[in-house]
Amino acid sequence: MFLKKFKDNLKIRAARKFIKRELESPSNTPKGRVGITTIGCIVNLDEFKDVESFNEFAEEFSLPPNSVKVIGYKAVGDNNSPFGTPTFSDEDLGFKAKIENSYALEFLEGEYDVLVNYYTREQLPLRLMSVKTKARLKVGFGGVDEKINDLILNTPINDFQTFKKEMRKYLGVLNEI
Repeated sequence: MFLKKFKDNLKIRAARKFIKRELESPSNTPKGRVGITTIGCIVNLDEFKDVESFNEFAEEFSLPPNSVKVIGYKAVGDNNSPFGTPTFSDEDLGFKAKIENSYALEFLEGEYDVLVNYYTREQLPLRLMSVKTKARLKVGFGGVDEKINDLILNTPINDFQTFKKEMRKYLGVLNEI
């Protein structure tokens, strides 16, 4: 019991240190391109369960259906999850800020034009995934670490249609669409 708690604390400290270092260092994501061809979404399934809504981004931005990739987070892992969405959990946090989940690793391999951080609670694995994901523009909610997101929208998390509308509006202002 003591050893497990000690290991968990080491993992948490390493992840926090990694996030702090990454947020303080200059961004290494390519900024030269303009336009949206891929969208990645990190969703806290404990806060928002309608994951199918994110497929609307493809229609909203005239993208092929496979250009939107979604990964969900659940605080407690569930191998028999009713969601058809790949998930990761707190248990997938490894040593040296590594994520030990095949779905999460596959998500992290991609490069996205826009990363949507759809969560309002400060969960360490969510923040770690957001920092590790390569994206030109990161969109999220206020109240979460503002250094992670480039564009912060103050809409209710349960009102996806307003979030989508506001995101489209501000991406237009930024000449991304």
